[in-house]
Amino acid sequence: MSKMVSNILFTKNRPLQLHGYLESLRRHLPGELIQTYIIYKPDLFGREYERLFDEYPDCIVVREQDFHSDFLGVLDHVETKYILFGIDDVVYFDSVNFDVIDKTFAEHEKDIFGFTMRFGVEYLNCGGDEVERLDVAGGSVHRVNWKMGQTPHSRYPFELCSTFYTTRLVKKIINAAMSNNPLARRLFSPGSRLMGGLGRLGSTRSILKRFGYFFNPNTLESWNCRWCRNHRNEMPDYIYFQKLCAGAVQVNMVNTTTANTFDGTAEQTVEALNEKYRQGYRLDIDFIAANKPAEPSCGRQHFRLVKK
Repeated sequence: MSKMVSNILFTKNRPLQLHGYLESLRRHLPGELIQTYIIYKPDLFGREYERLFDEYPDCIVVREQDFHSDFLGVLDHVETKYILFGIDDVVYFDSVNFDVIDKTFAEHEKDIFGFTMRFGVEYLNCGGDEVERLDVAGGSVHRVNWKMGQTPHSRYPFELCSTFYTTRLVKKIINAAMSNNPLARRLFSPGSRLMGGLGRLGSTRSILKRFGYFFNPNTLESWNCRWCRNHRNEMPDYIYFQKLCAGAVQVNMVNTTTANTFDGTAEQTVEALNEKYRQGYRLDIDFIAANKPAEPSCGRQHFRLVKK
């Protein structure tokens, strides 16, 4: 059976949590339809990552050298109908029939931005969003107008956690957000000599942002989301969903650009968790499925390990 979804996944220093993502993805989404690409930043725990990659040989692993170029290289190879992004601390704990997702895109192609697994009616209602119910494929789905979103999640259309997008839309956004001038691309790429020289004089972040370049998953998400907000009239209105099926279980930080309000204890540092992974401990995805989070992000109350 041909693949319909390219799952582009980002990881750094978290083999235990990446294992939880892959195990839960395999349990709740149709693996025969999904090709997973892992953009892996080699930093710490190389031996444990290699063991993990051996366990999931169907994944295509890209060892990051220049994030911007590596991501575009993966995107250029994607020929599937849909793209699903992933971050290594996300866990799936429920599922939606993929036929419902596919038919939702087919029946609402003019106004659908994406079909997300991270929204639930109760969560959005509590935030003040207006949720509309529709019938699709003999069942019900819901939608929210992200352009009128009342919460940080509902007004954030382009995200890297657990939303299905058409590949056509993703490529449109990425291409439009970048400078298409060949000279500018060559001069102002993150690894160019010019940017290297400017970097010695000060921060190059604002320059890269102006030309639409990105150098980690955070900037890939936030800068392209900003482009969507600034060009909302060119973008579809609605994020569709059926129920809350996935969330980020945040217990540690691997970057310095985004504050993590759920940050855990010394026992949940990346070093401590890697040692647990080496000893055979794994994220208890059964526990999370039995105690489903009520929001797209949660903390250590849902983080439990079990020795396999």
